[in-house]
Amino acid sequence: MAAIEIAPRIVDEKVCFGKLVIKETRVPVYIVLAKLAGGMTMEQVFEEYDISLEDIRASLAYEASVTERLQ
Repeated sequence: MAAIEIAPRIVDEKVCFGKLVIKETRVPVYIVLAKLAGGMTMEQVFEEYDISLEDIRASLAYEASVTERLQ
């Protein structure tokens, strides 16, 4: 099954129990956000999960858009 792009660089690939992941990885968006909220820097997340800074920014932008729609 092909990945469904939800937002730029954010996809639903039907992996990770249906959680949204960063495109071409298996890194869930919620993990990236949780690590940043827990105090890791963007650079630490980038190094630990082998994703780009663009991927991290895309995760933040996606969450911001979701939060905006809820208000």
